[in-house]
Amino acid sequence: MSLRLYDTATRSVRDFVPMTPGQVGIYLCGLTVQSVPHIGHLRSAVNYDVLRRWLLHTNYEVMFIRNVTDVDDKIIDKAESQGRPFWAIAFENKLVLDANYRELNVLPPTYEPLATGHIPEMHELIAELIRRERAYPAAGGSGDVYFDVMSYPEYGALSGQNPEDMRPPSNGGEPDKRDYRDFALWKGAKADEPFDATWPSPWGRGRPGWHIECSAMARRYLGDEFDIHGGGLDLTFPHHENEIAQSRSAGLPFARHWVHHALLNLGEAKMSKSLGNVIDLDAVRALGIRPAELRYYLGTPHYRSRIDYSDESLREAAVAYRRIEGFVQRAVEVVGPGRPKDVPPAFAAAMNDDLNTSAALAVVHDCIREGNTSLADGDEAGIRGALTAVRAMLGVLGLDPLDGIWAGGAAQGELKPVVDSLVQLALEQRAQARARKDWTAADSVRDQLKNAGIQVEDTPAGPRWTVGEH
Repeated sequence: MSLRLYDTATRSVRDFVPMTPGQVGIYLCGLTVQSVPHIGHLRSAVNYDVLRRWLLHTNYEVMFIRNVTDVDDKIIDKAESQGRPFWAIAFENKLVLDANYRELNVLPPTYEPLATGHIPEMHELIAELIRRERAYPAAGGSGDVYFDVMSYPEYGALSGQNPEDMRPPSNGGEPDKRDYRDFALWKGAKADEPFDATWPSPWGRGRPGWHIECSAMARRYLGDEFDIHGGGLDLTFPHHENEIAQSRSAGLPFARHWVHHALLNLGEAKMSKSLGNVIDLDAVRALGIRPAELRYYLGTPHYRSRIDYSDESLREAAVAYRRIEGFVQRAVEVVGPGRPKDVPPAFAAAMNDDLNTSAALAVVHDCIREGNTSLADGDEAGIRGALTAVRAMLGVLGLDPLDGIWAGGAAQGELKPVVDSLVQLALEQRAQARARKDWTAADSVRDQLKNAGIQVEDTPAGPRWTVGEH
């Protein structure tokens, strides 16, 4: 069965057929690094990482481009309010973003272009649009360059917007525009903005508009036409609509398939930096949730399903992932880690059905139930078969507990050896108490560990500890 994906452009689930057999080019709109990322941003990273991993699993070569917008109005405003260079704020936030991606086991992109590193490509594309009379420099000498929206008859097709229904802004808008619907390709330098946030251009010193960045960078790394363009549902209009308009007006076929993931809501509104209703990875850690558990939470719903965040639902997801870890750990103690093989047909069918991760995880849990039965029966062949299948499926989802990125699945990073030593010391004290039949002291040690979030299970191979519910 071939992969079928929902395509925003056609509003239907259709077969995904790459331009070149065995190769897929993906462009994902990345973040504007005005502040540290929140978990809504991280949902995007996880969703497209799963798509990429499934394509890799099915033997495609994947060119995965994820850009970073490192200059825009909000970054400049923040730089001015803090008295710092815009690039310092962008770089600082990108370091946090990169660390969050690593902690969530998101594969690094093939390339991660910065907007500020591709100004010449943007100039080239803008010049072509002017030559084709699809864009125009502002008559007032501001240095602005605008795209002529009404010169592109298909404008609004992706998002379902009708240009005739668009109303002019109440404040009169920008006077240099020929039409209030036109959007900026190049923004002329302003006297009250920092000089180092502008670049020379044929139309005067300035900086790029948001939309032209992605068209130029996608073309630079994936060519005039590529397979998949991804992003959040909130980018469909105006960002992706404007990308299509300017790219196709410049004679570029551009993206063949559009994939949009749903948003993560907090209360009645989407999680948004501008609204200030955000939860970041540090806040999740403060709840006692590990990055692997957050990834499970973000990746469990179908990518086109909205997530309504709550601490309770996050903790429930964490408990479900710990059950998966528990099975893997128990199975490994009996038959060793094994080597993950092919995924079960039901899992493949779910993933090929528009990346139905909810159905795919149901297959994982069914396989774990079978594995637990084999553990109870002492059926090593059954244990081994379940373990290798579970690990293969979890590997596709980026959730294999034995992946080194999760630091053994019990504690994080460099703290793992320290925590392990301390727990082992307590377990030795408990073992000594049991040996002298001091059951009160043994139970006291176990209770203290439980209060610290450590669950102890006695097994034929000795006591085993895991991070339990907090």
